[in-house]
Amino acid sequence: MATQAKSDFAHDGAPGHGARHVAIIMDGNGRWAKKRFMPRIAGHRAGVEAVRKVARAARELGLECLTLYAFSSENWKRPAGEVADLMSLLRRFIESDLDEFHANGVRLRVIGNYRALDASLVDMIDGAVARTAGNSGPIVAIALNYGAQDELVRAAQAIALRVRAGEIDPAAISLEDVAAGLDTADLPPLDLLIRTSGEQRLSNFMLWQAAYAELYFTDTLWPDFDARALAKALDAFRLRDRRFGGL
Repeated sequence: MATQAKSDFAHDGAPGHGARHVAIIMDGNGRWAKKRFMPRIAGHRAGVEAVRKVARAARELGLECLTLYAFSSENWKRPAGEVADLMSLLRRFIESDLDEFHANGVRLRVIGNYRALDASLVDMIDGAVARTAGNSGPIVAIALNYGAQDELVRAAQAIALRVRAGEIDPAAISLEDVAAGLDTADLPPLDLLIRTSGEQRLSNFMLWQAAYAELYFTDTLWPDFDARALAKALDAFRLRDRRFGGL
């Protein structure tokens, strides 16, 4: 179970920077495009290229898991045309990059209520996840139609069903029980959460998982975030004193 207290992913033997699971709120595509007098879709295209660079860098830097906030449950509020463009980019990304992921042993995961997306896209995602499931390399987890509050509600509903079935006593519900119902249950504990573009909020992303994660905010817009920027964030993480509530 993926909790801070107990996990199959112990931190002994982590890379020199000490982080095994990094999550990124990829923010700033629109502002990147606006600065260049370009349409927002150009910023999203540049953002996809940044995903490629950072995913490669994460593997080279020894990360065990990289989680990317690609589309939130609140992003449906954006104009329909922009949402359609984002979904089209996702399709093209899977089509063009899956072979490289698979060849490098990457395991693709998706978190969030992605099954609410178009059925053909869901089939494509399921096929990509299945194709890489047997790999033994790092995990790249994409958060699609993801909202942490929704995730926690779904976990609570799962526990409620267990209580109603008599499988668990309400008084015995533990942190591990909640964590086991999260989308990230089989991912390593979150070490570092990065947000680009200068904003300093979590935006409903990995609220439970971030309880003891280190937070790193950078003014760099997501399309400009690259291997060097990731290494800089990991260098900052290495200098943090993580006490998890202790001394």
